[in-house]
Amino acid sequence: MKIGIYFDLRNPQQWRQDPTRLYGFTLEMCEEAEHLGASSLWFSEHHLFEDDYLSNPLTVLAAVSARTRTVRLGTAIVIAPLHHPVEIAEQSAVVDLLSGGRLELGLGAGYRVPEFTLFESPMNNRYARTDDTVRKLRTLWASGGVRPGPVQAELPIWLGYGGPRGARRAGLLGERLLSADAALWKPYSEGLVDGGHALASGVMSGPFTAWVTEDPERDWPMVSEHLAHQLNSYRRHGVEGTGHPPPPPVNVHKLLNSDRGGPIGSFTFGTPETVAERLRRATAGAPVETVILWASIGGMPEHVVAANIQAICSRLGPLLQPAHGGNN
Repeated sequence: MKIGIYFDLRNPQQWRQDPTRLYGFTLEMCEEAEHLGASSLWFSEHHLFEDDYLSNPLTVLAAVSARTRTVRLGTAIVIAPLHHPVEIAEQSAVVDLLSGGRLELGLGAGYRVPEFTLFESPMNNRYARTDDTVRKLRTLWASGGVRPGPVQAELPIWLGYGGPRGARRAGLLGERLLSADAALWKPYSEGLVDGGHALASGVMSGPFTAWVTEDPERDWPMVSEHLAHQLNSYRRHGVEGTGHPPPPPVNVHKLLNSDRGGPIGSFTFGTPETVAERLRRATAGAPVETVILWASIGGMPEHVVAANIQAICSRLGPLLQPAHGGNN
């Protein structure tokens, strides 16, 4: 199993950093992660977050491509309904060219009302529109409908569809599933078969909410504070524009190494050995190629981010290799 590193460039007011320095430091960390053996680097998209969540992952990946040589470069995700398929096709092709064919394009349907309002895009049928974007991207690249085209003859597309119905949609399209949840392999594989695709073509990769530490007791107070900001931010922004009241704050202590499902049902925290074991259990039986871990949670300081990337790549990564009983 391979290791990916995830960046969102959050910059919360209570831990505010100089934005230019934050972006420059992120490029430095991308170089360091490649040097330490990470297989992929992933960036996401949101708009109008109060902590300045990254808004344009493909632009950042163009910069990362110039600072790296071999590591794969992914979006997790681009919000497909906010963009014209031609725009995504052209930007993706440029990043693939700049990187020498290293782009992994993750797409999702989005969920936030303010983002769709900002782009003057309707929210209805956003999953069907994302499916349609996938089909149009494949056609544009294969037919020369955009020029220049990407380096990769079959540029990988990952669908960030959560839940069984989303997993099935990814399978019907014959694309990769951006999830590390083994429970989704069944609906994903059924979608592959029903869509006329080879079962062996099914590939999964995705985020795993975890933090690796050599001293859990020492690090939990700091990690929990940043985790609370990040999770509460997601929940608060998720209801904006819906008329629903903000949800109550998350009790992050109840999430600690629990076995509850859902995007914020559990947070794995512990030594590299503890995290590796829980990760193997969570992905068992599914064709999970890569697990993606946060470089930073909720705007952590530079020295914490650097140490975290070191721990993920140098301590956790080797434990997931076959010699240590991990998945390949």
